[in-house]
Amino acid sequence: MSDLFEGLKQKVTGQNLKIVFPEGLDERILTAAGRLAEDKVLTPILVGNIEQIEAKAKELNVSLESAEIYDPGSYAAFDELVAAFVERRKGKVTDEDARKILLDENYFGTMLVYTNKADGLVSGAAHSTADTVRPALQIIKTKEGVSKTSGVFIMVREDEKYVFADCAINIAPDSNDLAEIAIESAKTAEMFDIEPRVAMLSFSTKGSAKSPETEKVSTAVEEAKKRAPELIIDGEFQFDAAFVPSVAKSKAPGAVLQGDASVFVFPSLEAGNIGYKIAQRLGNFEAVGPILQGLNRPVNDLSRGCNEEDVYKLALITAAQALKK
Repeated sequence: MSDLFEGLKQKVTGQNLKIVFPEGLDERILTAAGRLAEDKVLTPILVGNIEQIEAKAKELNVSLESAEIYDPGSYAAFDELVAAFVERRKGKVTDEDARKILLDENYFGTMLVYTNKADGLVSGAAHSTADTVRPALQIIKTKEGVSKTSGVFIMVREDEKYVFADCAINIAPDSNDLAEIAIESAKTAEMFDIEPRVAMLSFSTKGSAKSPETEKVSTAVEEAKKRAPELIIDGEFQFDAAFVPSVAKSKAPGAVLQGDASVFVFPSLEAGNIGYKIAQRLGNFEAVGPILQGLNRPVNDLSRGCNEEDVYKLALITAAQALKK
């Protein structure tokens, strides 16, 4: 495991954190949860049929001695969750509706986080991003001052660490959205001991091209500066001007950033998604995430193509987010 994750592991071990895994029967989830419990990093809470989960764990030779298993259909405090859910939804669901909805493992798991029975949630191994994010937005909701959640990747290659955002959630962010994403991404960077130096990306560097797309980014820079004057941020930049000192000296000699950015905010989801995958596949970076930011409590989404190691690492990240909060 890289130094990045060894550091996170040391931070969260012994902090009595509980992370809920709604997909308790998934082999990747079970084996990662068993490792987390065995390593005494945190307490996994697995959601699903208790007998089936125990049988599957036995089959995989996974010890769940230090884990907890909750079945929504027989959970002792189910009525408490139902009442809290009805109150949280402010009249949008009835008691009867809530009882049906909370049998869904993602809604059930999210309510465990909301009612402080768990510190965070990791899902997505067998569910879509929407299945994971929707309950979080309805129940946990975004932090005060943040209108939308966003998804970032930590890009890791040996000693190099960068933050790429938003690569997972917002299709066409406006200037205000980009400013929010920049500020939240800087906070995420700090959690990973990355000094946040934020570059707002475009196909233009400091006015070399003029269009509504480039102006959206330059406006976002000014908005972010107003909201977080202490933040080191600049743009708009083409990627090479944000990353290569010699290019920055040529294209943007007066810029705050001189090819030394550590956080890269893309102007659209298509750009962010394509960008991180190019770095991953051609640049041999490990792409860790997506890490959801801007929520009141940590909820994170796995790729359905994930492996056991991805689950383990995202659980460490989720625990670190809970600890920071």
